[in-house]
Amino acid sequence: MVTQIALILSILLQFVAAVAAIRLTKVTKYNVSWILISMGFLIMAVNRLFELIPVLYEKIPIDMNVIFIWMGLATSLCITVGVLFIRKIFNFIKKVEQSRREAENRVLNAIIQTEEKERKRFAKDLHDGLGPLLSTVKMSVSTLSLMDSDPSRKEIIANTAHVIDESIKSIKEISNNLSPHILNNFGLASAIKDFSNKIDSKVVHIQFDSNGFNRRFEDNVEVVLYRVACELINNTMKHANARNVEINLNCQHKTILFSYSDDGIGFDVNEIVIDNPTTHGMGYPNMLSRVNSIKGKMDVESTRESGTKVLIRVKI
Repeated sequence: MVTQIALILSILLQFVAAVAAIRLTKVTKYNVSWILISMGFLIMAVNRLFELIPVLYEKIPIDMNVIFIWMGLATSLCITVGVLFIRKIFNFIKKVEQSRREAENRVLNAIIQTEEKERKRFAKDLHDGLGPLLSTVKMSVSTLSLMDSDPSRKEIIANTAHVIDESIKSIKEISNNLSPHILNNFGLASAIKDFSNKIDSKVVHIQFDSNGFNRRFEDNVEVVLYRVACELINNTMKHANARNVEINLNCQHKTILFSYSDDGIGFDVNEIVIDNPTTHGMGYPNMLSRVNSIKGKMDVESTRESGTKVLIRVKI
């Protein structure tokens, strides 16, 4: 009795597997290999059903062994041929995944390009619009200083002129940070060098080396690597308590190698990169996605009290 129940349960499970396999044929776009595998499952289920006949009936008019042999052959044939051709399904899945990644990269590239266009427009408006107005105000204040001989008023006018000078300087810095003219005119290495020189101080010493000062790359590549370099430096300044930063930008065998390291307090890579993506400014996941958009690879190594190392490889 227990044997019969086990056999019936086995038959039911076989039919459930066969039905599930048949229903998946639509998902595989009616791929021949999956249809053959589904037929193999179905024949196996029917074969198990025939095994129930000798259990229920003692006298059988036909030789069941012959049926089992031929059905076993049919099952083996369907599954073998199906497995041999199932590579098409994996190729199809691979193409779908590749198409999805390419679509994501196209969208991200479009976002980056739009963002840079807006940065350039805003920087131009600041530089060409507000800058001349402040310069005109400065000229007027200078004229007032020449016309007024009262010492107290001259001091106020001098302070006002100083504030205007600082405002003009701030506008230039903001405009340059939004859309650095050095990046546009002289390239990636010069732009990172210029930004590093601005940050370099007694608090944090930044050493930058490169063999690519005379090289230009695609706009997307230069923009992404420059923004990532700036973000890494900002992260070090805000969070790492580092004393030294070393940056290298080299071109080797049609590959851009960008390496960044500091001697700061470090952090838990899993916590910052995976679990808490917004802790460090733009966030390491955002930097990773941007690097992926230019078909690059970014590796981050860091542990508590051991500093941070970042290596980016981009095929030219």
